[in-house]
Amino acid sequence: MSNPLLKPFDIAPFSQIESAHFLPAIKNGIAIANKEIDQIVSNPDAPSFSNTIEALEYSGELLGRVTSVFFNLNSAETNDEIQKIAQEASPLLSEFSNDIALNFDLFKRIEAVYQHREELQLSPEQRTLLTKRYRSFSRNGANLPEDKKSELRAIDKELSKLSLNFGENILAETNAFEMLLTNENDLDGLPEGAKEAAKAMANTRNKKGWLFTLDYPSFIPFVTYANNRALRKKMLLAFGAKGFHNDELDNQEHVLKIANLRHQRALILGYASHAHYILEERMAETPDKVFSFLNEILQKAKPAAEREFKQLEKFAKELDGIDRLEKWDGAYYTEKLKQKLFDLDDEKLKPYFKLENVIYGVFEVAHKLFGLQFRETDQVDTYHEEVKTYEVTNAKGNFVALLYADFHPRPGKRNGAWMTSYKTQMKKESHDIRPHVSIVCNFTKPTPSKPSLLTFNEVTTLFHEFGHALHGMLANTTYPGLSGTSVYWDFVELPSQILENWCYEKEALELFAKHYKTGETIPMELIEKIKESATFMEGMATLRQLSFGLLDMGWHAKDPSSITDVKTYEKTIFKETLLFPDIEENCMSTSFAHIFQGGYSAGYYSYKWAEVLDADAFEYFKENGIFSKKIAQKFRDHVLSKGGTENPMTLYKRFRGKEPKPEALLKRAGLIK
Repeated sequence: MSNPLLKPFDIAPFSQIESAHFLPAIKNGIAIANKEIDQIVSNPDAPSFSNTIEALEYSGELLGRVTSVFFNLNSAETNDEIQKIAQEASPLLSEFSNDIALNFDLFKRIEAVYQHREELQLSPEQRTLLTKRYRSFSRNGANLPEDKKSELRAIDKELSKLSLNFGENILAETNAFEMLLTNENDLDGLPEGAKEAAKAMANTRNKKGWLFTLDYPSFIPFVTYANNRALRKKMLLAFGAKGFHNDELDNQEHVLKIANLRHQRALILGYASHAHYILEERMAETPDKVFSFLNEILQKAKPAAEREFKQLEKFAKELDGIDRLEKWDGAYYTEKLKQKLFDLDDEKLKPYFKLENVIYGVFEVAHKLFGLQFRETDQVDTYHEEVKTYEVTNAKGNFVALLYADFHPRPGKRNGAWMTSYKTQMKKESHDIRPHVSIVCNFTKPTPSKPSLLTFNEVTTLFHEFGHALHGMLANTTYPGLSGTSVYWDFVELPSQILENWCYEKEALELFAKHYKTGETIPMELIEKIKESATFMEGMATLRQLSFGLLDMGWHAKDPSSITDVKTYEKTIFKETLLFPDIEENCMSTSFAHIFQGGYSAGYYSYKWAEVLDADAFEYFKENGIFSKKIAQKFRDHVLSKGGTENPMTLYKRFRGKEPKPEALLKRAGLIK
């Protein structure tokens, strides 16, 4: 019992955990969960909702807690030891998952309950759980003959290893690249904050000069502001070539193997492709509907994107005599043109977006909408000294959730931003077990002379991830498998993306956008410029997003066995959305972690899909006031608290009173009038 992960714990005991504790805890968790499954299967009583479906739903609790701690650390605070354990643990977990999914006797009990579902007087949530469990077994091979089950097991084991390797290679590539500049002239155009951060980075690595890396807070300012075109090119080429160097960190084989194994898996299960398999459990339902959706927006966005690109080309030529606009020029001249047209740039805005103020702002928005209170506490164990923790309570002072927040990049932390959880909300034995939720970001660090000042894009990122966190924190369901963000993946982005809208509203900005030195509230003229510039280059941004969705579907909606060259195939997919000349040394697929490491395979379209929902939903708020308690309560009652307890379109229509249409999104993006 010296292993802290094997003792009952409410809050994850990070300071007591050593890497060596994980594998024994995972093995122990698997053994306990297997016993729980055996008890369900060997129960002499006739299968019932309680002794089969509920028993299965509440099984594996220890394993779930341990693996959530482990895999969250593998993303936010990893090291060689943790990565090695992940390589050992993933096949074990894949095997365990298959042991359940392919357990014919267990499936027979579930099927028996499912066949009598009409007689059982189940609540909507219970009906959803029963259907979800039945489908997950039938969809994952419970009815297959033994030889096909063995094939499936082998594929799943291999896939779990490949996706881990894929992610490790990207992290290693990101960490390996450094650009050390010693000539101050090379920094021309860069904001003081970016220079100071680069100087601090060099100091931490005992180097003289200014050090730039592929971490977003370092990479984005460099390609956006550096006047030195050759150095922008160097940075962008390094960023775009992750996993594409034909070396030991190359991901091309991983991409081909993952795509082919997923396709083989789908065929074994009776589906035409991996996308057909995935989309059966999504709002979009079929690949045809996804292609139709993406192409409808493409038709509206492409003319606008091509006009914007010509405008950018003309501007770059007039300003600097650039004859051919390249990808390493995109962010740079977009920013310059934005400054010219709107007299607005991130450097003017950043002083108003001190991280602590933005945190206060997002908390205040949640308070005004949902009556939540956030109190920072240092009494909660964390995995790193930079992690902040907050107790979340409701208007009556009752405990709602525990929130972890981890804001800055580190060598053991993957790029990007995400929300996750350490403990899921559920109701068990008449107790409402409240969730422990975490948001992880990679924002600019404080420097010796300045606090952490966020770009406007980072502000919207924080609101986005906090929207996911609200979905987790305000969950109010009985079963953990339907709680919080356990919803269809093309619905999961609605709570996150809708919250971004408040960043553009005067009423919300005035709560928190205050100058870090003077305390002055952001001037009205800057708010107007933020709103005016919101649709700037939106056609190009939309085209870029669509290109990722089409690439994802390209890998997953057809048989990939004839694809021999990742880059060549990728170019055929990008043909319809290409604006900048292609860069031969770069490849998107080899670092497309969302679909080859994360859970977005055949699902990247969902960002755009959810934008349709969020534009339509926010229009409803605006009609009634952005802090309307009535609309917020409806959103909480029918979306945030409900998780995956009912079909998402049913929930959405209950909130909105009608189905969403793309017009609100296209209008907001300035693509139609």
